[in-house]
Amino acid sequence: MARQEDEGSGKSERISSLKPPGLGELFDRLVRDESGVLEQVDRNAKALAKTALNKLDVVSRAEFDAQTAVLQRTRAKVEELERAVAELTEELEKSGNS
Repeated sequence: MARQEDEGSGKSERISSLKPPGLGELFDRLVRDESGVLEQVDRNAKALAKTALNKLDVVSRAEFDAQTAVLQRTRAKVEELERAVAELTEELEKSGNS
């Protein structure tokens, strides 16, 4: 009976040694790896992100800032024109009442 228990515990040790490593262990291996795998993963992740962003309908920050400036100038011009129209309308109303 003791012999079967010993054999059984040997099986469980072999089975546990076949168990895949956890994420923490895999991460530790990557961090310690001197072959540059981490840098390669980083480059591939950045390339994948750039590809995904290029497929989306997005603009660069520079383009966004340029369009924001154009919009601000346009709004200022519209406000200026609205004031001028209001003044002209007021003058017309005064001259029409005279």
